[in-house]
Amino acid sequence: MAEASLLDRSRTVAGPGYNRWLVPPAALAIHLAIGQAYAFSVFKKPLGALISGNPDAPAPADWTPGQLGVIFSIAIVLLGLSAAIFGTWLERVGPRKAMMASALCFGGGFFIAALGVHLHSIWLVYFGYGFVGGIGLGIGYISPVSTLIKWFPDRRGVATGMAIMGFGGGAMIGSPLAVTLMDYFKAAGTGTLGVAATFLAMGLIYLLFMQFGVWTIRVPADDWKPEGYVPSNEHNALITTGNVTADNAIKTPQFWLLWVVLCMNVTAGIGVLETASPLIQESFSDGVMGAGRGVTAAAAAGFVGLLSLFNLLGRFFWSSASDKMGRKTTYAIYFGLGILLYALVPTLGAGAQLTLFVVVTCVILSMYGGGFATIPAYLSDLFGKLQVGAIHGRLLTAWSTAGVLGPVIVNYLHSNAKENGMVGAAAYQSVFYTMAGLLVVGLIANFLVRPVAEQYFEKEPAKKTAA
Repeated sequence: MAEASLLDRSRTVAGPGYNRWLVPPAALAIHLAIGQAYAFSVFKKPLGALISGNPDAPAPADWTPGQLGVIFSIAIVLLGLSAAIFGTWLERVGPRKAMMASALCFGGGFFIAALGVHLHSIWLVYFGYGFVGGIGLGIGYISPVSTLIKWFPDRRGVATGMAIMGFGGGAMIGSPLAVTLMDYFKAAGTGTLGVAATFLAMGLIYLLFMQFGVWTIRVPADDWKPEGYVPSNEHNALITTGNVTADNAIKTPQFWLLWVVLCMNVTAGIGVLETASPLIQESFSDGVMGAGRGVTAAAAAGFVGLLSLFNLLGRFFWSSASDKMGRKTTYAIYFGLGILLYALVPTLGAGAQLTLFVVVTCVILSMYGGGFATIPAYLSDLFGKLQVGAIHGRLLTAWSTAGVLGPVIVNYLHSNAKENGMVGAAAYQSVFYTMAGLLVVGLIANFLVRPVAEQYFEKEPAKKTAA
């Protein structure tokens, strides 16, 4: 079919003189769309009141917060699994076909979830947004990354930071968009508090928006390289000039050390994300700060938005800085500085040091985001760019693990502290001290990373000599 052939990798190879800076906007179009997943919490209250019609007084038949929390968990687990499963396929068929698959799954997930909301079937919502949408998340997350690394071998951190910054910023678009649409459709009397119609509209909007990325993405010719660029590991022994396949990469200790690095960084970051709003309200309440001076729910929402901004900015800042400092040094900063800052958070809360508390948590979130953006460049340094997308996909199972592990640890420790009579900042001490301990594990794993052994590299084809 002629239409199908337009998606083939061969149709995306850039011609001579193509400006590589035209590629990052295509990557951003995909990541800004799928980054909406970070804003799913805006649907929780209305989804929990579809029967009663009143989010503040749910009916017995309404979905519980526990049931609704599973939706996001399924999506994150499927993100990691689909990235791992489809990574090698992506390298074979190219980014355009993968981006189209992502758009269809992500948009289609909204459509199926809308039907689930209309029929009040939580299992259809799980299947739609969680399963199908999660597959779209995973394929979309990795689809532009290896392409950008191939276009920017001299600036790998900048390249991956530009794309993955979009995923961090997706919630800043998705959250107000969802709220505006729900208000509009609710006022229009569409039923289901406007949620079903909003799912349909957002599915269509994101499906169309992602087409910009699908049809503008280009890959470089096999023999292309930036003018004046000479591959070399003279100044950093961790940067290879060879290539390791995805199947061989998972046999190396380096892959599993980086798996631990990513898992620990993400699990610790979730410790802040999961507790941000209640933590700042409980630690800096009127009882602590004085009547009328405590942090309100509205101010806490602003604090969460500020954390999202630093999550976004950190993705570009830290990954770009890693081009100069080196990936191993950058992660040493994430973990070394992170250990100190995580351990400091409960003290600042107990001492009612609000300004310092905000500054410290913003720095923590910037390094959380930076960890996501720096890891593809770290993988490319160690394993080469041949199948870095597939290797990255397999490593993202660490994110899926952290997405389940993090909330379990946080909720258990916090609930246990409250049962023991702790209140305010004290109720979160064990959470942050435990997260600091996880960062120690990550620091050790990063320290142990060494260059990949020669036995895992692809053998270069023998060069023909003149007769």
